[in-house]
Amino acid sequence: MLTQLVGVVATAASEHEEPAPLFMPFWMFGVSIFAILLILMLITASFTNLGNRHEAVEEHVDPNKQHTNKHDHGEAKASSHH
Repeated sequence: MLTQLVGVVATAASEHEEPAPLFMPFWMFGVSIFAILLILMLITASFTNLGNRHEAVEEHVDPNKQHTNKHDHGEAKASSHH
């Protein structure tokens, strides 16, 4: 039984299968992916100055906010005791 299995594997490995046909030349896949990623990079780079449009505004400290701001350095607690 083992010799039959080895014979089947040997004949299957020796047969040559045709690769599936591609709808464009193989190198065009790489060019297409590169172009798509380049466009995405340019879109991302166009948003780099978004944070510089306005001056930074201090956030209003609201002690009743459901999700407290962890970056207020204790100002909400100090103002709620007054």
